[in-house]
Formats: sequence, C-alpha cells, structure tokens
Amino acid sequence: MDLSNIRELYEEVILDHNRNPRNFMVEPEGANRHAHGYNPVCNDEFTVHLKVEDGVISDIGFAGAGCAISTASASLMTEAIKGKTEAEAQALFRNMHNLLTQEDAAGDVGKLKVLAGVHAYPMRIKCATLPWHTLRAALDRDSETATTEPV
Repeated sequence: MDLSNIRELYEEVILDHNRNPRNFMVEPEGANRHAHGYNPVCNDEFTVHLKVEDGVISDIGFAGAGCAISTASASLMTEAIKGKTEAEAQALFRNMHNLLTQEDAAGDVGKLKVLAGVHAYPMRIKCATLPWHTLRAALDRDSETATTEPV
C-alpha cells in the first residue's frame, strides 16, 4: 500500500469514528473505574468509564468533547479494549503510545495501526494520545486528571 493510500485510509477512519464514535456518551452499568483526561493545548477533554470484572474489561465508554482526531482515537480505543485483560490493555497502551509518538515504533496494535497517520500532523499527536492516557489512568485508578502535558 503506497503512502497516499495509507493517508486516505487514515482520513477515512478518522472521519468515520469522529462522525459516529463508538461507545460515546456511555457509562456502562456497573462501571467501577473512571478517569478524566484533559489536553490544555487544544481543550480536548474526556472521561473514560470501565467495567472491570475479574481482571477483564467487560465494558467501556467515554464522554466529553474533542477534535476529530481525539474523538476518533477514543472511539477506536474503546473497540480495541473491550474484552481485554488489564495487562493486555496496559500493553496496548504502551504499543499505541509508541506508535503515536515514534516514527518507527514496533509492537502489535492490529487495525489501530491506521492511527500512525497522525505523524503527518505532528501538532495532533497529543490529541490522539489523550484518550490512551485517560485509559491508563482509569486502569491505574489514578484520581489525578490525565494530561498530555508535563505537570
């Protein structure tokens, strides 16, 4: 697949998940992990809700507002995380963080690899990583607001 096809696929996926975000405005019944995330650079703000049972993420949802990239990243994340163990979700966070922040990152991310297209828009990398930082905060039961900026 050539570079123009990859970019076209990236834009198509971002637009689809932004217009029709999956698991959006959903707080699963029985959710027992929650985290708030905020990107002060562009004012993206999300809350992630997890229902974790016996170490498995049985349900996930998110609420908030953000740009097309952050919303699409959150939507794709919820689809990828549901049904994973906490350890698998932490590993996927690390792989996604590497994919989004490094040009030649290794690690299995499956169909989420389409988000590597964010490298064409360096100022938007933090938009794409915000939902993932918020997920990690929920997994870690961190009550501090997850952010893309150093504190």
